[in-house]
Amino acid sequence: MLAESLETELKVSRSVVREAVRVLQSIGMVESIKRVGIRVRPSHAWNPFDANVIRWKMDSDARGAQLRSLAELRSAVEPVASELAAQNAPFAMRRELLQVAEEMARVGRQGKLERFLDLDARFHALVLSGSGNEMFATLIGQVTETLAGRTAHGLMPSQPKEEALQWHLDVARAILDGKTTAARRASAKLINETIDDLSPQWAGQPRVFVPLKPLSTQG
Repeated sequence: MLAESLETELKVSRSVVREAVRVLQSIGMVESIKRVGIRVRPSHAWNPFDANVIRWKMDSDARGAQLRSLAELRSAVEPVASELAAQNAPFAMRRELLQVAEEMARVGRQGKLERFLDLDARFHALVLSGSGNEMFATLIGQVTETLAGRTAHGLMPSQPKEEALQWHLDVARAILDGKTTAARRASAKLINETIDDLSPQWAGQPRVFVPLKPLSTQG
């Protein structure tokens, strides 16, 4: 599709079309081909870590598969991040983490889900940042989108489970006390509970196998 066609169809200026295409190119959704126009790329080529891509998939028929990918990513990263935070996090972050977990327990029992969501996102951001691994910290946006998407689509319980509230507290206290093994185990319990709760959402949904380039035969 040519940019001129989009201008006419959408009744917008060329500068708006160019900016939209630039954004979509930056996340791998489209590509511009000389003398051909703008072509949509296959979904496996899109940046899976981009917050917009996550949000769009959460709003589509691919929601279950997106939840599964995010849950599996979290299961691989967050227990390790919790262990590292118990080793490395500055005291101010450890103290804030416990304060957040305590307030989560309070508002969760009161059924204040909007406030609980804000606190939950802050809790996991503190764990990822407190790990001292900047690559883990880049996943904060993805975790936040997951939590927001679950809430928006009614996939959070009306009142958090008491066990989950306790596991958040266990993670925070272990990190505060520098107990690496306890932090990792409590975090794993949290993520496994999430996977158990959400697994019906992705039952039967196909997995995405990203195509690889053929191995060179030269050598």
